[in-house]
Amino acid sequence: MLLGPPGSGKGTQTERLVAEFGFTKISTGDLLREAVRNGTELGVKAKSFMDAGKLVPDDLVIGLIKEKLKGLKGGVLLDGFPRSLEQAQALDQFFEVELAVDLEVDQEVLIKRLTERRSCRVCNAVFHLEFNRPKKEGVCDKCGGELYQRSDDTEKVVRERFNTYTERTAPLTEFYRKKGVLKSVDGMGPIDDVYGRIAAVIKAA
Repeated sequence: MLLGPPGSGKGTQTERLVAEFGFTKISTGDLLREAVRNGTELGVKAKSFMDAGKLVPDDLVIGLIKEKLKGLKGGVLLDGFPRSLEQAQALDQFFEVELAVDLEVDQEVLIKRLTERRSCRVCNAVFHLEFNRPKKEGVCDKCGGELYQRSDDTEKVVRERFNTYTERTAPLTEFYRKKGVLKSVDGMGPIDDVYGRIAAVIKAA
């Protein structure tokens, strides 16, 4: 699994890891949407919470993951789960995490990364005012749609997200450190350099 605060690059690195190592990515967001779409028993229960704008309870999310893991062969990469010590302890009852990679990025760098991010209203492509500038200011390179700043990418919200992550995830990293499976990786610098560090840790595990 990849751990790291918002904006640390987990999504980008996850896609590359799946492509190189052939992992099956298990994303709680994808699982929830799939279960709702298929109208499974767990999906119907989850939908009632999602429709009400509430967080889906841990037991439902864990049930979906348990269901998905049945019959899977090869490596699995958990995306967006666990997010708390309680979730990690529940997961530990039926799934052994062999490696937890913690991306370490300076808070001020993260704030700069996120507050300068721009998203396309039409195709959801993501650009960055410093690292991945659009060819024309305010216009998506891919579809010509309008670029905008997401409400959760403002500095105030980003700082709140970072603080929440730190509070909830510090016990989580300690949990995996005690189990001897936590590896910290420097998440600073170009995407390719960070990926190289993560891949080296995985190959050495």
